[in-house]
Amino acid sequence: MKRILALITVASALVLTGCSQVGSAAEVGSTKISQATVQKSIDTGLAERAKVDTSGMQLESGAAFNRSQLRFHLISLLLADVVADAKISVTKAEIDSRRAQIMTQIGGVANLPKALVGASIASSDFDQYINLILQSEKLASAAVAAGVDQANTGAEIQKLIIAKAAALKVTINPRFGKWDPATGDIVATDAASPASTPAATPSATK
Repeated sequence: MKRILALITVASALVLTGCSQVGSAAEVGSTKISQATVQKSIDTGLAERAKVDTSGMQLESGAAFNRSQLRFHLISLLLADVVADAKISVTKAEIDSRRAQIMTQIGGVANLPKALVGASIASSDFDQYINLILQSEKLASAAVAAGVDQANTGAEIQKLIIAKAAALKVTINPRFGKWDPATGDIVATDAASPASTPAATPSATK
């Protein structure tokens, strides 16, 4: 499942600054991703790790895990705007159908908690994650119908997200890190910065 998120990671040269609102983890135009939303993903994900066998898993921790949860919500928001422009929608029935397919692929609902932990997805975000997958697949199909080679659909989706992010303007709360225009990602701030210390990051640094 991580492959889908990697496919649509934004790679842009935006200059991001600290959010103007203390309660915001990030802002996309006038839309805010609250710290409470990201913290719920962080806390749920960490709690679920304690309930499964994580031996052999390469799991993010601390500030890196915090950033990955914010990244998920940020990409979800940007992609939602992109598909709205393309007049693409995903129905609840489609989400339910894909969820059932995933259950079959992983060997049943009993294996879901471990699968989600391994993919760093909080159970509370599972339907949103499925929606993200379906949106990206529909955008890829639309790109192919417009003449884009199948092998280049990932890059085409990236371009659409980059353009949307540039148009709306994105800001990141410095306690989660900073935007690195060279890699197009939320990265850790300088080690000397208070924003990168445990005291300045959410409770997932435990």
